Amino acid sequence: MKTLIAIPARIASTRLPGKMLADIGGEPLIVRTYKSAVAANVGDVIVACDSEEIAAAVRKAGGIAILTDPDLPSGTDRGFDAYKQYDKNHRYDFVINVQGDMPFVAPEFIQYCNNMLRKSSCDISTIATLIQDDSYKQENIVKPVIVFEKENSGRAIYFSRSAVPFGGPYHHHIGIYCFRSQALEKFVTLPQGALEKTEKLEQLRALENNMTIGVDVLPLKPPISVDVSADLEAAREYFRLLPDGLRQP
Repeated sequence: MKTLIAIPARIASTRLPGKMLADIGGEPLIVRTYKSAVAANVGDVIVACDSEEIAAAVRKAGGIAILTDPDLPSGTDRGFDAYKQYDKNHRYDFVINVQGDMPFVAPEFIQYCNNMLRKSSCDISTIATLIQDDSYKQENIVKPVIVFEKENSGRAIYFSRSAVPFGGPYHHHIGIYCFRSQALEKFVTLPQGALEKTEKLEQLRALENNMTIGVDVLPLKPPISVDVSADLEAAREYFRLLPDGLRQP
């Protein structure tokens, strides 16, 4: 059973325009994310991009870039478009969507998400970490509402930028999804629902249409996700503090 990792990346960004090409230690952010996904070693990796600038950066680094329609409504739609262009012979059973703005995502997050779906009956798998500070108040940190079926494992019934569920515990959703290929094909045919449009969270499209999303809570720190300029500076500082052997572009 084969897995494809698709990394959606768009040149426009409401909070931080052009962030995918922002320099982090001598390489564009999207190249850092691509290399982190390759390091997970779970399958082939492609970047689903909406601009020649991003495609050129990825290809210069030796990666595979697939151009997609810039008007697609979500990252998953973009990843699916690239997957269909790339997988003409239907080789892949699973497609993992890794957000392009996580330049130092640990391979363990991707590996766990991949293995999790193989062992479950869910349509989609994703992961979260426990929030142990007041970051649950931040709207850029998405919080899943999880019905736990066993310790640290269950299914999502909602995702929000608000602090839910009321009173906690709160969890930090990590922007990695593993789809069964059939589930991904179904997902992209569905219209955007009211909740997706309100929260601006594409995973709500699946829940609004009775698709199941399994969630496991991992005892790891969430990776840096670059949404605003402060996040970009945090990513650059993280790179500067890496040991010399890990700081090569």
